[in-house]
Amino acid sequence: MRSILYVLTALSVIGLAFWAYRENYRTQEAQANAQALQNAIGEARARLRVLNAEWAYLNRPDRLMDLVELNYDKLGLLPLQPYQFGRVDQVSFPKPAELPITNPVDVSNTEQFP
Repeated sequence: MRSILYVLTALSVIGLAFWAYRENYRTQEAQANAQALQNAIGEARARLRVLNAEWAYLNRPDRLMDLVELNYDKLGLLPLQPYQFGRVDQVSFPKPAELPITNPVDVSNTEQFP
């Protein structure tokens, strides 16, 4: 009777050890996945900060005036005044030149080629 009790105890200890090892492995795997996600989130936030900084720079209203003031001697221009420009949708662009429409070549008639 004692030997059966020892065998059952040994099997239960081995089973519990196997279960603890498996749970420890699953926990380590979950922690590695969480760390990878945290790293990806941190990289995405850093890229977002860079994009927000670039957008804030590009969205500044006086940026155009700064560019013109830096390059007006190269361009032969005088600095712009705020009343000289408005929104982009108010700029009148010239219409594109109309191209003449030509008749397509008929390639079905192969007799004209030797």
